Amino acid sequence: MTQPIDQIVRRKLSDEVFDRLERMITSGELAPGDDMPSERVLMERFGVGRPAIREAMQALASKGLVSISHGERAKVLNLTAQSIFRQVDLTAKIMLSRSTDTLEHLKSARIFFERGMAREAAQRATETDIEDLRQIIERQRNSLGDAERFISADMEFHTRIAQISGNPLFVAVSEAMLAWLREYHTDMLIWTGKENFTLVEHEEILNRLAEHDVDGSESAILKHLERSSALYGKPHE
Repeated sequence: MTQPIDQIVRRKLSDEVFDRLERMITSGELAPGDDMPSERVLMERFGVGRPAIREAMQALASKGLVSISHGERAKVLNLTAQSIFRQVDLTAKIMLSRSTDTLEHLKSARIFFERGMAREAAQRATETDIEDLRQIIERQRNSLGDAERFISADMEFHTRIAQISGNPLFVAVSEAMLAWLREYHTDMLIWTGKENFTLVEHEEILNRLAEHDVDGSESAILKHLERSSALYGKPHE
């Protein structure tokens, strides 16, 4: 017997509701910060029951389009590059934990990305940018012996370089990659002397940026990342 092809699959009501609510958001009918219509209003508008509305709302929330708080109406979120990357934080960390190759690929991608950011920053850096970076290094120096604060300042330094580009997507990519890598930045960094290597290299990057030395900035950040890349490995059990 010949099997039919391209069968039409009946969709769940909640999927149809999701599509309509998504269009209300993407079309601008509902703007960031707006409350979503009440469940009762949506039930009447779409002619469906409460379970379909609630399931569709949960799907919207899982995609970062709305926030749901107990006892309050769901609210349309303002989508940013950062919020989009945060949606994949957990899955990215799980993927990294399951594959050494993936971790190596991420480290390589970060080096490729930051070399470009260094070149861009060297051309665009203002006195304010340089002073901000200088203060971050100082905070990092004052955090010697405190692994969490030291690594937080390290991440801030690299993200601040990405900010000089003026492109929010670059900043979001920088923040995401650093957040995914942070779990793998083991206490190897805190061996005696390792923190001082980082500080010296950050100072060298800063000096090259301050002189608007494009090639020198790229070389300095490449040297820094190739050394520090070895400090990322599987977290201790």
